[in-house]
Amino acid sequence: MSNHGGNVSVIGAGIVGIATALNLQRAGYEVTIIDKVPPGEGATLGNAGIIAPSAIVPVMIPGIWKKTPAMLLNPMGPLSLKWSYAMGILPWFFDYLRNSSAKKVTTIASGLSDILSGAIEDHQQLARGASAEQWIKPAPYIYVYQNEADYHQEAFSWNLRKSHGAKFTFLKNGEIQEMDPSISPDYKFALVLEGHGFIPDPLGLVRSLAKDFAGKGGTILHREVTDIEIGADGPESLITPQGSIDIETLVIAAGAWSGKLAARLGSPVPLETERGYHVVLTDPGVAPKYPIMSTKGKFVATPMTMGLRLAGLVEFAGLQAGPNYKRARTLLRHAKRLFPGVRTGEFTEWMGHRPALPDSLPVIDRSPYFSNVYFAFGHQHVGITGGPKTGRLVAEMIQGKKPNIDMKPFSIRRFKN
Repeated sequence: MSNHGGNVSVIGAGIVGIATALNLQRAGYEVTIIDKVPPGEGATLGNAGIIAPSAIVPVMIPGIWKKTPAMLLNPMGPLSLKWSYAMGILPWFFDYLRNSSAKKVTTIASGLSDILSGAIEDHQQLARGASAEQWIKPAPYIYVYQNEADYHQEAFSWNLRKSHGAKFTFLKNGEIQEMDPSISPDYKFALVLEGHGFIPDPLGLVRSLAKDFAGKGGTILHREVTDIEIGADGPESLITPQGSIDIETLVIAAGAWSGKLAARLGSPVPLETERGYHVVLTDPGVAPKYPIMSTKGKFVATPMTMGLRLAGLVEFAGLQAGPNYKRARTLLRHAKRLFPGVRTGEFTEWMGHRPALPDSLPVIDRSPYFSNVYFAFGHQHVGITGGPKTGRLVAEMIQGKKPNIDMKPFSIRRFKN
């Protein structure tokens, strides 16, 4: 392969890191991926697998601050906080809440729309000609409500999605069960979003992309980066327990673990981990054909190769605390409400770390201090949807090309005091 631009090292083997590496490789760069876990075994492994261009509305929306105390106190609610971690996270959490005004949410949605629009096509382009193509399934995405009034309470979010091109149709009463007989008749109103899709095995997708990358000469190193050696001209090598790795150009795409590395490079950011849970029902007894968002339970049910995955919930407890699988098992009770015929006796459970910034926008930028360093992290709930385009944008920046969207919302400089 011709070496048009030299060598690039990418820290992070999730969807963002893999997409960045593949785009650079196709442009003629020699690329090395470094991660402490194998490709796809971080946050990518456990997500809901939805390719959702409409996922432009952040968790924090106008009026959410009024509901937050009740959500924290409800053991079945979508939000939880480890109280021993509370004092440390309070400044970040208040900043998170401050970003919930209508004006700020509208701005956030505009930025997210730029990186999520065309997500199905971005995935197909990334996977072209490789075994990963099998994992990309265009499909409708169904939001179910118990009644139409509940839908109208979320009019702000739906109007925002519609203003950015979301297309949907309505189902009422028995029309919902005609589309999917497994859904409880208690749900009498639904929206069916067009132009969406899902990945029935997110780990399989990333492993397939990584295999394609390695098969074309890319290098994948299973190592933990503990430090970065910085010389007179900038970062020179990565420090790992197995020895140092010389670097020429560096991309930080390590998800929730990116904060420490960014700070080491002079760009501290308020990056938190938003812990997410899933359970997979391996013998569910129901077979929905499409992904379903339960607006009451705030979780997604996705049909996958390994069973029916129920994913969602938000927990703030840091990177070090062990999983609280009682949180995951609340999804079993929610599932029984959505699917009356579901069997929940056989399941697996998982907890992972989403990288979350207080304005719900990722960092996709070049370092303001080192010309050979780039950042691509902080996608929170939209990593699987926005990963392919993020990888393309970073590759374009490294090549000296001007991205075709406004990159200012994703600047790392926005956090500078």
